[in-house]
Amino acid sequence: MDLTLVLLFVTAGFASLFMAWVIGAGSSGATPFAPAVGANTISTMRAAFVVGIFGFAGAVTQGANVSEAIGRGLIGGVSLPAGGVIAVLLIGAGLMAIGIRTGYPIATAFTVTGSVIGVGLALGGTPVWSKYQQIGIVWVLTPFIGGFIAYGIASILPRADVPERFSIAVLAGLVGGVLANVEFSFLGPAGSTGTVSSTVQEFVGLESVGAAIGVSLAVALAIAGLVYWDVRRDMAGGLRRVLLTLGSLVAFSAGGSQVGLAVGPLLPLLDDLEGVSTMAILVGGGAGILVGSWTGAPRMIKSLAQDYSSLGPRRSIAALVPSFLIAQVAILLGVPVSFNEIVVSAIIGSGAAVGGRDAISPRKILLTIGAWIASFALALVLGYGVVVVVPTM
Repeated sequence: MDLTLVLLFVTAGFASLFMAWVIGAGSSGATPFAPAVGANTISTMRAAFVVGIFGFAGAVTQGANVSEAIGRGLIGGVSLPAGGVIAVLLIGAGLMAIGIRTGYPIATAFTVTGSVIGVGLALGGTPVWSKYQQIGIVWVLTPFIGGFIAYGIASILPRADVPERFSIAVLAGLVGGVLANVEFSFLGPAGSTGTVSSTVQEFVGLESVGAAIGVSLAVALAIAGLVYWDVRRDMAGGLRRVLLTLGSLVAFSAGGSQVGLAVGPLLPLLDDLEGVSTMAILVGGGAGILVGSWTGAPRMIKSLAQDYSSLGPRRSIAALVPSFLIAQVAILLGVPVSFNEIVVSAIIGSGAAVGGRDAISPRKILLTIGAWIASFALALVLGYGVVVVVPTM
């Protein structure tokens, strides 16, 4: 094995771990539990601890799709060399670190995607327009869809003619039905991905669309019934448990999505390096996210929880349901997506339903949107410029 290649891979690996730490300290570690912290349901430090555990689990079991898209799906015709990978990761992590330092949620997906495209184009690669269109559609629609769903849920939950033991149970059942069809790396045969629904179908010997719908409905009804019973006997405690469960699911989804931004650029290097599997890379990235969540996330959690809206448990639930749904769609499509964008837009939607303009800060929102756009453009330019300045990478 080429020693130079190994040394370059190790260097790129350290850059990837740094990126994973920054992700855990920023978007992945902060956004999933920010609504719960804002609702005074869980402390900031405990939220950081829990989100790290679930983020690691999501990275290992759901991280392959986005990792593949980042590593091999954004640029055609070339494979990023080790120097290009290091440049991508340092640019993305550096811009994210600035966001953590200033308290503004710079989008990791924007910085890494922009830097990969910039470096790839400078190396002579060709744009993959079909993937760019898919990513662009998801990025543009996310704040509108997330905000609209959160607004609708937050408008219904306080209504006297819709008892919360019913409305919360229906929402929980919906999430449960979706969860039954989420792909996990450990459920499929021979190392492939599989779902709870497909596993149950295989076990009972009924594999059809009707069976899949039946399993999904059964899971949804079971979870809805449990939540109905819990909320009915203890309203405050039931809402708290639902909120914490949703936060955990969003943290899990964040790990599955965001780990690809840290380890995806390493995948082209594996083609020339024997003995290192994609799963090992995902475990390493998940560990970096976990440590980042434990050590660096509290600052961003506090910023999101306090600066965007004064959240109660109902508005927090309204924000987390669309966050989970959008995140899982993005993972299924293999689209890198910003959890800042997902959760912040949902927080704004839920806040607008209850408090109107007084519940949100227009200045903060505009600055955040500006940071998202600028981070993508700056990362692309920096990625392209680094290759031009250092053509031997």
